[in-house]
Amino acid sequence: MELNHEQFMREAIKLSVENVDNKGGPFGAIIVKNGKVISYGANRVTATNDPTAHAEIIAIREAAKNLKNYNLSGCDIYTSCEPCPMCLAAIYWARIDRIFYGNTKQDAKAIGFDDSFIYDEISLPIEMRKVKTKQLLRDEAQKGFKKWEKFEGRVDY
Repeated sequence: MELNHEQFMREAIKLSVENVDNKGGPFGAIIVKNGKVISYGANRVTATNDPTAHAEIIAIREAAKNLKNYNLSGCDIYTSCEPCPMCLAAIYWARIDRIFYGNTKQDAKAIGFDDSFIYDEISLPIEMRKVKTKQLLRDEAQKGFKKWEKFEGRVDY
């Protein structure tokens, strides 16, 4: 079955345009599996005061809920803009097969959504990052990991 990628992208773009009227950011995303839309997401960061409420994250949460599975293998995501670092990481964790996007991260930067500082920070050694980070109580923290390693009912993800 040949999927109509442009049709799905237009749905994501439509969500981004409509979301501006709903006082949200200009971002929309949909997740598709086997030619059917599984979920929709639009940026709700300022509407909900949730910095993680990006369109892709909302769409991933809904898709996982609808499919009753955290593993979204076999799904594609169509997003109105190239995913930010947080959304890109979530897409990888969700094991989505393919990403289709409209605007580039440079387009987003041009209207005030600049993620380049995050990409720059990730590449720096921890001690050089702007958010000060200090490791504490590693030996105690290992208790949870050791318990997980022995846990017979674990689900590896």
